[in-house]
Amino acid sequence: MNTLALGPSWLDPDYLLNTFGLPGLLLIVFAESGLLIGFFLPGDSLLFTTGLLVTTGQLKYPLWLVCTLIAIAAILGDQVGYLFGRKVGPSLFKRPDSRLFKQENVEKAHVFFEKHGPKSLVLARFVPIVRTFTPIIAGVSRMNYRLFVIYNIVGALLWGVGVTVLGAMLGKIGFVHAHIEKILILIVLLSVLPIVVEVLKARSQSKKAAAAEALAGGPDGPPAPPATGRGRHAKR
Repeated sequence: MNTLALGPSWLDPDYLLNTFGLPGLLLIVFAESGLLIGFFLPGDSLLFTTGLLVTTGQLKYPLWLVCTLIAIAAILGDQVGYLFGRKVGPSLFKRPDSRLFKQENVEKAHVFFEKHGPKSLVLARFVPIVRTFTPIIAGVSRMNYRLFVIYNIVGALLWGVGVTVLGAMLGKIGFVHAHIEKILILIVLLSVLPIVVEVLKARSQSKKAAAAEALAGGPDGPPAPPATGRGRHAKR
């Protein structure tokens, strides 16, 4: 199966699966689920392509086994992310930016977690970048461990198994094979859409806050009225 490269060849799902097979897939799912270096990996399109390749026989493993291993890798990845967050604690928010670490990504996950609470562990699975940092933020926030495990398992099953099975089901349709490149691009766009919406909302709120501050005369309140005393230079 030839797919349109979604960036560098090493980020193309078809290339990754043909080169590294099932072990590579599981490593990517594990890394993207909770390791700081995994945020740039193509999780959604990779899972979809995996299901499709299982259906077509290019990936010679039973679907149930692939789904089981993907779920386990996703659960373990989030567990590692949570434990890392508990160990690092709030100092994570003071860590300097680097090529593979941006405070902006941590802030996005933090806002997402604060907004959605424990269910963010399920919702974040479907949002690139945010899904990598959310279990870490849960650890930093000292989320109840038992509650974390429950939501972690639910999220891993819905995302890891759900997207893979979707790819397997649609892989039986001829239209999907004929337009696989467009479908993969659509999956990527739909995945990043929540991030775009959140960024636009944040910018809008920031502009409104700045405008309100300007109308109020700045952070220190409205400017003081000019002095009217009869000082040394006052007109007589």
